[in-house]
Amino acid sequence: MKTNIAVATALAAVMSLGVADAVEAASKKKEKCYGVSPAGQNDCGNLAGTHSCAGQSTVDNDIGEWRLVPGGTCKDLGGYSRKEAKEMYEKMQAKKES
Repeated sequence: MKTNIAVATALAAVMSLGVADAVEAASKKKEKCYGVSPAGQNDCGNLAGTHSCAGQSTVDNDIGEWRLVPGGTCKDLGGYSRKEAKEMYEKMQAKKES
């Protein structure tokens, strides 16, 4: 009988750790990261305003496309904040017009 209680207690402890990890992961903030989205895997509209839906990007790592990533990982992925991406996009547009 004592063995069953010990096993049940150990199992409950292990299961609660898994739940705690899942809750912690879900509570972490996400951030928009521009320039890291593979074609067709963007999360919503782009900087150019040519579409407003997820999954409509046509080029890998387009600076104007974004996807949500775990907070603090955008730079590690080689991405940019909205402000940085917008500045780069505007410079590229200015060069095209010249």
